[in-house]
Amino acid sequence: MAGGTKRLPRAVREQQMLDAAVKVFSRNGFYETSMDAVAREAEISKPMLYLYYGSKDELFAACVTREAGRFMRSIEFDASPTLPPLQRLRSVIAGFLKYVDENRDAWRVMYREATGQAAFAALSEANRERVVEMTAVLLREAAKYAPDDTDFEMYAVALVGSGEAIADRLATGKVQLDRAVEIMTSFLWGGIRGERPE
Repeated sequence: MAGGTKRLPRAVREQQMLDAAVKVFSRNGFYETSMDAVAREAEISKPMLYLYYGSKDELFAACVTREAGRFMRSIEFDASPTLPPLQRLRSVIAGFLKYVDENRDAWRVMYREATGQAAFAALSEANRERVVEMTAVLLREAAKYAPDDTDFEMYAVALVGSGEAIADRLATGKVQLDRAVEIMTSFLWGGIRGERPE
């Protein structure tokens, strides 16, 4: 155990443990991760880890909850509503993909590990539904001349699914951030307006 870490405030210690756990879960997957491995990564004793998080499931749930909160804050509509729809869309997409690019371990834990575990599927689905709702709002605002019967929610479901796939490729290094933003913006804007962004 590293010296000088015994007197950290509880909140700081908790964040250190979660940081370590996200790295280990991302690297090893949920089933192959042990509390020993997380304790080693966090440079603490296993009993201390169990004191804060009573089980691997509890630790994993805390990781997913924290990272989902960070993710949602990163994609909230911070672009001004007075911006033209294309600029607003690009801003939201860039915020989403920038988060993924800068938090690849967290994305892998939320997207690959949490969605694949039955015990955490409801949490993942709740987060996805929030993103779908936000996307439907953005589509509705951007597509001012869409037919009255346009099902924006179903469009949002399709777009979020494709966005997750692009984000997953970004998180695994198969595409660069700028290219991912360009591709996703072109795809979404073409779907909304039937034209390529200028």
